[in-house]
Amino acid sequence: MYEVLTLNKIAKCGLDNLDSNLFTVTDEVKNPDAIILRSFKMHDMELPENLKCVARAGAGTNNIPIDKCSEQGIVVFNTPGANANAVAEITVAGLLLSSRKISDGIEWAKTLKGEGDNVASLVEKGKSAFVGPEILGKKLGVVGLGAIGAKVANLAVALGMDVIGYDPYISVDAAWGLSSKIKKCQDLKLLASQCDYITMHMPLNDGTRGIVNDELFECMEKGTRLLNFSRGELVDTAALKKAIDNGTIACYVVDFPSEETLGMENVINIPHLGASTPESEDNCAVMAARELSDFIKYGNIKNSVNYPNIELDMESKYRVTIAHKNVPNMLNNFSSLFANENINIINMLNKSKKDNAYTIIDVDSVPADLDKKLGSIDGVCKVRIIEA
Repeated sequence: MYEVLTLNKIAKCGLDNLDSNLFTVTDEVKNPDAIILRSFKMHDMELPENLKCVARAGAGTNNIPIDKCSEQGIVVFNTPGANANAVAEITVAGLLLSSRKISDGIEWAKTLKGEGDNVASLVEKGKSAFVGPEILGKKLGVVGLGAIGAKVANLAVALGMDVIGYDPYISVDAAWGLSSKIKKCQDLKLLASQCDYITMHMPLNDGTRGIVNDELFECMEKGTRLLNFSRGELVDTAALKKAIDNGTIACYVVDFPSEETLGMENVINIPHLGASTPESEDNCAVMAARELSDFIKYGNIKNSVNYPNIELDMESKYRVTIAHKNVPNMLNNFSSLFANENINIINMLNKSKKDNAYTIIDVDSVPADLDKKLGSIDGVCKVRIIEA
């Protein structure tokens, strides 16, 4: 039996994908084979010695120590696209909130409580303070055209907006799903200079942290509306405050409130509701559990943030999986060891992702100490022996 530790409440429909004859799911085990979580922060957690994989029921993995996991050969999964519809829908709501001063108007209307028969006339007199433009015919810049960004772009086209997309790393699958009406832009500053609205849909990493800064704000026209349903740290808050104060940003809608943004004028702080739908939570849980199960049972990897996607039909009784550094001569070292042990290799597949690589080897026999010998090779992080 494999033990799976849950660090957050995970939807039952997801956990039902873990075969009870193979997996024990609990929130208390000390040395689990796998972890499944949502937003629990793992950075101060000591990684269990037996841990093989971590599955995040969601797209963001900033709460997981990726580098530490990679050093120990622990595969980290996420669930890209599982919450795409939920986030895309709230982004459209954000476009309207940023334009029509809806939230300000609602708060003002609450102040009329107690005015009795005067409420109707006061509404008609005061509503002019909340006039805002329609989005029809306006230019929207979508920064990041992954599963969420592509949906937002297509929805905006359907609403009559003129959409410009920016994504230097767009996948072929994402490109196929985009409306032909969406224009491409290869330069973020150029996009910023052309758009009435800009919405961010990119991961947070060292290359994107603070990507919306003084330099980018200087490219924008006065009255631009900015939406951020990705991660708060994409936007430099000091630069944002200056851009609001000088009129460059008419409204900032953010799904990640901070002490700074809560104190700013013309900011709509949404309490991280982007993926807060039952459908999204179910989809993420199901995808995460299936990724975890396929990896534990067969060693296959899909949607990992630190190791390559790799899948191989199991054609023998034994399978050896090796998480290792992406350095020269690793395959030669593996093959030589197998030859010295008189082990016949039936099938083998190797793939890499940046500094990390992963090898699957199907064999017809496994000596008792094979995992230790493979693990002693310099650059090998983790070895698993899987028996069909």
